[in-house]
Amino acid sequence: MTHQVLVVDDDPTVSDVVRRYLEQDGCRVRLAADGLTALAAVAAERPDLVVLDLMLGGLTGIEVCRRLQRDQPGLPVVMLTALGEESDRVLGLEVGADDYVTKPFSPRELTLRVRSVLRRTAPAARPRPALLRDGDLVADTGRRTAELAGRPLPLTVREFDLLEFLLRHPARAFSRAELLEKVWGWRFGDQSTVTVHVRRLREKIEADPAAPTRLVTVWGVGYRYEPAADA
Repeated sequence: MTHQVLVVDDDPTVSDVVRRYLEQDGCRVRLAADGLTALAAVAAERPDLVVLDLMLGGLTGIEVCRRLQRDQPGLPVVMLTALGEESDRVLGLEVGADDYVTKPFSPRELTLRVRSVLRRTAPAARPRPALLRDGDLVADTGRRTAELAGRPLPLTVREFDLLEFLLRHPARAFSRAELLEKVWGWRFGDQSTVTVHVRRLREKIEADPAAPTRLVTVWGVGYRYEPAADA
């Protein structure tokens, strides 16, 4: 399957390098040099994934990502951030980005990250339909959708991956490093990525995210998914 990727960056040199590498990997690529153009392009023809530079002039990459998650729920976003700007990475993940690559970056690494996210959302890569249940929380691994008390949950790609993994391994504690490897496929990386996604997932599945009863913290270890008592 040929995937369509929108690359949003106001540096034409970066855009051209990313385009060439993604096209060599079999993707169809569109380019946008600013946030408003990117939003219009997505509204006209939704891509399979967006590569988004957070350091855009005008409408910021953070605001673009926020609007994409609001208007195009489930659209995967891989963001480009400046080296060392951890606050930007965390904020990008907070507003719904699925992955990130820091500048200066290896185009090959970006291609691999894009491929990893696309593989998780591609129909051919999805497992046979199966429902994972925990009380009033249901995840459909075939359709990659989730519901809580009958209401759809607007999960990003990585949020769904994290929820599915935890539902498949209830009552077991995992460190952030283990979750980074098991869910993201990274043996090395910024573990704050896990922290941010846990926090976002809690906001969607917990009655009180500040006092979680499902996705609980195991002090000194990491996190554990605690099944509902009536599951």
